Amino acid sequence: MSPSAVAPGSQPGPAPAPPSVDERKRRRLALVGGSLGNLVEWYDWFVYASFAIYFADSFFPGDNPTTQLMNTAGIFAVGFLMRPVGGWILGRAADRHGRKSALTLTVTMMSVAALLIAVAPTYGQAGYFGALVLLLARLLQGMSIGGEYAASATYLTEASARNRRGLGSSFQYVSMTCGQLLGLGILITMQHTLTTAQLESWGWRIPFVLGALFAVVVFWLRRQLQETDAFQEEAASGEDAHDDSTRGTLKALWQYRRQAGLVMALTLGGTVAYYTYTTYLTKYLVGSAGMPKTTATLVSFTALTLFAVLQPFAGMLSDRIGRRPLLITFAVGCTVGTYPIMTALGSASSYWSALGLSLLALVIITGYTSINAAVKAELFPTRVRALGVALPYAIANALFGGTAEYVALWFKNSGHETMFFWYVSGCALISLVTYVLMPDTRDAALSRAEAGANADRAGDRGDAAAAPAEAVR
Repeated sequence: MSPSAVAPGSQPGPAPAPPSVDERKRRRLALVGGSLGNLVEWYDWFVYASFAIYFADSFFPGDNPTTQLMNTAGIFAVGFLMRPVGGWILGRAADRHGRKSALTLTVTMMSVAALLIAVAPTYGQAGYFGALVLLLARLLQGMSIGGEYAASATYLTEASARNRRGLGSSFQYVSMTCGQLLGLGILITMQHTLTTAQLESWGWRIPFVLGALFAVVVFWLRRQLQETDAFQEEAASGEDAHDDSTRGTLKALWQYRRQAGLVMALTLGGTVAYYTYTTYLTKYLVGSAGMPKTTATLVSFTALTLFAVLQPFAGMLSDRIGRRPLLITFAVGCTVGTYPIMTALGSASSYWSALGLSLLALVIITGYTSINAAVKAELFPTRVRALGVALPYAIANALFGGTAEYVALWFKNSGHETMFFWYVSGCALISLVTYVLMPDTRDAALSRAEAGANADRAGDRGDAAAAPAEAVR
């Protein structure tokens, strides 16, 4: 049965037997390994945006700060264009060779990209060659992050107990946010220990060097992870049937094109809103509200810290009431709340007012961020799950998430900044329609073992129709 047939509001079956000590230990290791690796990946990804205000003029000379930021934001957006390529290549690798191997490869690629940015020559040293190095590094980062999202989303979801998949997958955005917080924490520390001239001259290179070193530690950690049961089961069944040639291929994904379309539509509003209130927030507070850089950075750091803490609670809530209620709450809040929140932020005059408004926006976004990894993974069967999550998500991010900051700056530069607020609301409205029409995926089985347990429980109750729908074939 297709996951699209999951009945909204369906009730979970009896609670599964408590896991053994070894099983709990394995799941904790999976959670730590998947999360810490994801943290470093997204630290390297976001630190570019966090430090752009200091290195923009090193690669793009000129007298207009907004134009310089638009150039660096353009390269930031170009990195997103490689995410579909990375999602396809690394998603395929994760479905054919395992989640663990794909996770190890992505962190290696990100380390190399961070080193390239750290040593990139400035415009004064090599003209636009430095910008070219910056571009190449972002392309490599885009490929890496395109595969990382799918591999980590799939791994964290598959490695979690069935009745805690919302909780387990919520750690993807916990680790993503902590990666950004790590970057912001380093930025705040450097702002208080280095002068602005030092930061703009050479200090901005330090976080990229650190990112490469962090990745070495994560590479070792991910080598210790165990493969998920769902993938091992699928790999074994494919070998037995001598018919695993389509696993992780576009041909196999085409059979689930409706689910792939759902991933793109449900991602649209969430990714635009997320990048608006995370990577763009600091620039908006500096450029539009007129806040000092240090104050704006501190607002982002504090808001994101509380945002990270919220994710597991929302994930646990989705395990109890389903995924759709949280998604719908997010989309309604973002559709009607973006214009007033952004307008108020643009005139915020103090740290506390800006923090309160930022937190309000991030609480709304939590309805999407805390569970989107689980929802996407629950839509697909094991043999195409990583690719099914990776490719449509990466396409949606390339078109909308990666360009959100650039679109915002373009509207600002053209004198129509408030039009961006309506743009964000419109994207959220499209996702809202999707959430209302799509099924709830909470009770989908991710493996044949889970599907068998469903059938056994339904048989015991004498009601086969009561078994939750499956995501396996």
